[in-house]
Amino acid sequence: MKKVDYKAAGVDIDAGNAAVLRIKQHVESTFNPAVLTPLGSFAAMYDLQNIFNDYRHPVLVQSIDGVGTKIMVAQMMQKFDTIGMDLVSATTNDIVVLGAKPLTLLDYIANDHLQPDIIEQIVKGMAEACKENNIALVGGETAEMPGTYRQNEHDLVGIITGVVEKDKAILGKNIKPNDIVFGLPSSGLHTNGYSLARKLFFEVGQYQVDTYLPELQKSVGEALLVPHLNYNRIVQFLLQEKIELKGMAHISGGGLLENIPRILPPGCQVEINKNAWPSLPVFNVLQHLGKQPVAEMYRTFNMGIGMVLIVSPDQVARLETAVQTFSKLALYQIGEVMAGPKQVRMK
Repeated sequence: MKKVDYKAAGVDIDAGNAAVLRIKQHVESTFNPAVLTPLGSFAAMYDLQNIFNDYRHPVLVQSIDGVGTKIMVAQMMQKFDTIGMDLVSATTNDIVVLGAKPLTLLDYIANDHLQPDIIEQIVKGMAEACKENNIALVGGETAEMPGTYRQNEHDLVGIITGVVEKDKAILGKNIKPNDIVFGLPSSGLHTNGYSLARKLFFEVGQYQVDTYLPELQKSVGEALLVPHLNYNRIVQFLLQEKIELKGMAHISGGGLLENIPRILPPGCQVEINKNAWPSLPVFNVLQHLGKQPVAEMYRTFNMGIGMVLIVSPDQVARLETAVQTFSKLALYQIGEVMAGPKQVRMK
């Protein structure tokens, strides 16, 4: 009678151990003295003493996010070196909008069958993005679940933890009419809207990932895998320069129309001038393929704006100077806060 063991059931312990050996150097390269446990511990320990030294009333800020079906494009391209970067950006941007400084990241990678080389590509990209933003990748889980995931399918999720001084948390409560709305550009779709984008490119347009489109000046797959921009360093610089940011919104799922209202107090709405920044070619192609109404595009995609900053008029010049000093990113004045119900109006 044939032996039936864990490997025969679809879980390869040896492959799991090989993956850990491959990622060990990448993960540990993100460690700092506050990380007290090595890779492989049952849980991660992070020393809070410096936080209590540096903050009067520290508050933990946490978020969980994933890369959605963008990872399916990575699978189609057999290119996994940037999808981990996307995860770091998607999670980091969600906490920096509160004024938080990111500290640690935990990742969860699930698949039907573990392939150590793919895991290494994902984690290597993740580690590089963590190092750029002084985030410790303190641990994670690699789950091999045959029967739950389809063949060669992966899922990628991250949990980030940061800290903010309680009385310096940016919650949007002081936003008022006549405040000015600025936008930092996105690099493309970032990590949202990929279910629709894949349907439009691969079913409606019947393109392949290697189809070169002159409008994009690159292949479809390359356009879809452009990494999600991480706004942490520029936001930390603005806070360090004491720019009075009244509110920030990470433009993720729901686009400008649904993310900006999340930070508005009662009695405030935002009017956006959609001609205030350049249109990215990928969104023009998507709108053409799907014959999408303009409002639906702005509800699904970021449309070229990845982060929104709201300041009072007296902070405009200081904000513009600070961004120009620190970053090559453009800064667009895209709208204004007005009296009205909590919503975004496009003009």
